[in-house]
This record gives sequence, C-alpha cells and structure tokens, in this order.
Amino acid sequence: MIRIITSLVAVLTITSVQAQTSVRETPKLVIGITIDQLRGDYLELFQNTFSERGFKRLLNEGLIYQNIKFDFPNVDDASAIATIYTGTIPFYHGIVGNKKYLAVKQQEVTTFSDPSYLGNYTQDKVSPLALKTSTITDELKIASRGSSDVYSFTPNISQALITAGIFGNTAFWVDDYTGKWASSTYYKNFYWTVDQENRSGSDFAVKAWGMQWRPLLDVKSYKAFPFMQSVASFSHPMGTDKETYILAKQTPAVNGNIRSTAMKVLAKAELGRRISPDFLSLTFYAGNYAKTSDYSIEIQDTYARLDREIEMLLDEVEKTVGLKNTLIFVTSTGYYNSNEPVYTGDQALPENKFYINRCEALLNMYLMAIYGKDNKWVDKFHNGQIYLNRELIKQKEISLQEIQNKAAEFVFEFTGVQEVYTSFQLQHGQWNPVMEYYRNGYTRETSGDLFVELQPGYKVVNEQDASFKEKQVRSNAIVCPVIFFGNGIKAEKVKRTIKATEIAPTVSYIMRIRSPNAAKEEALSELL
Repeated sequence: MIRIITSLVAVLTITSVQAQTSVRETPKLVIGITIDQLRGDYLELFQNTFSERGFKRLLNEGLIYQNIKFDFPNVDDASAIATIYTGTIPFYHGIVGNKKYLAVKQQEVTTFSDPSYLGNYTQDKVSPLALKTSTITDELKIASRGSSDVYSFTPNISQALITAGIFGNTAFWVDDYTGKWASSTYYKNFYWTVDQENRSGSDFAVKAWGMQWRPLLDVKSYKAFPFMQSVASFSHPMGTDKETYILAKQTPAVNGNIRSTAMKVLAKAELGRRISPDFLSLTFYAGNYAKTSDYSIEIQDTYARLDREIEMLLDEVEKTVGLKNTLIFVTSTGYYNSNEPVYTGDQALPENKFYINRCEALLNMYLMAIYGKDNKWVDKFHNGQIYLNRELIKQKEISLQEIQNKAAEFVFEFTGVQEVYTSFQLQHGQWNPVMEYYRNGYTRETSGDLFVELQPGYKVVNEQDASFKEKQVRSNAIVCPVIFFGNGIKAEKVKRTIKATEIAPTVSYIMRIRSPNAAKEEALSELL
C-alpha cells in the first residue's frame, strides 16, 4: 500500500511540474502588425515572389486563423483597427470611420480632430480622446503603472492614435503635406531618434520627393493573374507637389519607412529588455495604388516588397529581443478598396449609379411638402447615412420616429436602394441579424437618422462635390487571416473565421493583463 501511495505522489508531482513548465512565458515585447487591406487570397497567389523568411515564415511557423470577421457596415482602417485594439464594436468604442459628420456644426471633420492639442511636424490638431473605451495598449500601461513603453508607427493619423491609445508614449504617422513623422502634443514623448530622423535631410520626406516606383523583380515573376501577362512594366513618379506624399503613402516606400524607423526606436529605447513588457504597433499598407487595376503588377510588387520588410523586421527582433520573448500578431483591416472600372463589353449598357446629392435634394423637397416649405429638413448624406435637421424637428415638435419613418419610406423607392433602416429602429426596433449588423456600427453621438443599404453593383456618385471619390458597391467577402507568431506559439492552421473582437482579449490573456474595458469575448481557445 505504501508503495502504491508513493507511486501516486510521484506521478502527481511529475504531472504538476510538467504543467508548470508548459505555461507560456509572458512576452517581453508585443508587436502588433496591422496590414491595411491585406488579403489572404493574395498571400497564396503571390507566394512565388516571396522570400523564405518573410510571409512564408509567418505562415509556416505561426498559428494561423483562416479569416477575421468585422460585424458592422462601412468598415475602413479606422473602424477596423479600433475594433481590433478595443475588442469591441463601434457601438461601444465610438469610431465609425476616419471622418465623422457633426450635425450641430453641419460640418465633416476627421474623427480624432481636437483643437485643444497642436501638432508636432504637422498642422493637424488631433488627440486619441474620441476613443470611448480602453485599448490593449492602455490596459498594458495601467497594469505596469506606466513603466511599459508603447509606440505606434503608421501611414495615417487614425491608425496611429488608435494603436497608441490614450496612455501611449507617442503615436507617429507620416504627414500628408510634409512627409515628416508627425504626432500630437497630447503625447509628451516625441522620441529623440524620430526627431533626429526628421531633421536629417535624408528622411522619407526627402526621398519621396520625385521618387520613382519601379518593380522590385522581373515583371515576368508577377504571374498571379494569367489574363494580365501582356501588361508592360511600370514606373510611377511621385512628383514634386502637394500630392507627393499622399501618393507615396500608397506605395511600398511607406512600409520601408515605417519598418526602419520603428527598428531604430526598438534598438535605442531598448524595447523588450526590461521587466515590464513593451508594445510596438505597426500599420503597413497593402492596398491599391491610385488609378491602377485590381489585377495589376503594382499590387503584386507591393506584396513582394512588404514580404521583404517583414523578413527584415523578424530578423531584427530575433537578433535583439529574441522571438521566444516576443509575441507578434498580424491582422488585416477586413476590407479592400477596388479601383476596377465597370466593364460593359460590347453591350453599351448604362452604368447603375446612385446620386447621393439628388437623393438628398428630393428627400428634402418631399419633407418640405409635408412639414413646411420654409425650412431645410435634410442636413447631409454622409457615409451611407442621412442626417435630418434634428434642431428643426425639435423646434417644430415633430415626432422623430414619425419623420424618420416617412423619410425611410421615400428613400426606399429610389432605384438601387436595397433597404433603409432608421436610428430609432436600430435603438428600439425588433431584433434580426441585419438590424444587429447595422446597430453594431451605430453611435448616438455621430451616426445619422437613416442607414441606406444599396444594391451591389451600383456606383455611388456625388455630382456637387468634386472631391468625392466614386465607389462601387460590392458585397464580396474578403478573406483576411490572423497570425500569432513567436513567444513559444506552435505552428497550426485553424480553418475557421474568428471575430475581430476576439483578438484583444487573446493578446491581453497572453500578456497577463485585463482585457480592454468593453471587450466581452473570451481569449481564443487555441492560445489558452
């Protein structure tokens, strides 16, 4: 009997020790990589142009989730990244896009506009305070009592402010008009190596001026699209005017700028080499270049060059911090901006167009006929939403639900309109999956009175706004993988779609900190 008990104790002790040693170490550094408009199908199609230590290394050695789902309408980089970093939907985190319409001022502004703070190396006055909930990086700062360093490097303002969060050291982005690394005086720590780079005279701002973008590889290597094999090589000059940096941020050059500057801060700030874990957020661009086809050599070259940037980043992290000490997660923004023109063949078919300015004007005339001709009842058609004149409705003591319903019934009759939902319905109506989808993207502070869903294939046009970018409505699912790499994570391919809101709780779990305060999902089971 004594021998049996002794054996059982020994087995239990060994099992306990094995369980303890199998617990994953907390990473010393977390690198969050968001690739704007990354497509999973392109990662497969373009593999012949990749090296062995870039995307292929992530795909072969990482934990791969096949697809990510953003369960709300009008996804862009700002709303997507905010969802990834907060672990919740726009209904809670408040970021519905890069721009918002202020009905009170009848003005469209950038979402993070904040006149209380000046810009560093930029004229933009912004802060992250539009975020209504905490982010992963905020929770890390709280847990470490400020001892963890958090930096973000991105092409654009919203991306930088969201990923740095409320408590980050600094959010850096490439300014549209100077090409310099810009930030907001909201953040107190403009890291010295970045300032030094801005003053060097050999930075991105100088290199992009008059830059020519040419293929990295022989154009014969870019053979993913067989119907485009006769296309010649390309050469795109960035020019020397106010559009220079806006164009340059649509080329692979901006990704090289982000990677190289971030790696300097990684080294000089000694990220990942202290007791508290540090966080480095990077956003890369993998979308189309202006006025090029969806099936272009340019998009293949963008992925080939981004692959080399990933390779250099992984090699640098392995050499300095060590990949076993680093958690890297790679995500996409879940959408894709198509540049493809409508093809009608020899049929000379008319294009299906929905004119938002005409819809706005006719709806206003209709409401004037019902409620009075001496006032303007429609403020704005913005981002798929119609804003009614709330102040006038209140002044005339008209039922908001009533006027929304009448407006919705009228707009529903327009050619190309699939459905119209009112904000009253989204807040108080009967539940159904489509209604929940639109409610997820609704915020009381910035959303309109009507959400207009258009039929696929229609082109959205505004004849009265020269700056308006026409966009064709498409309902295609874009496959967007999520990759977890390093920190002892075992290679695995999981063929299921995960929610974008599951990423933040998972990263928080691995870092042993609380999830962001509006995140309701649990960590992904494969990483528990």
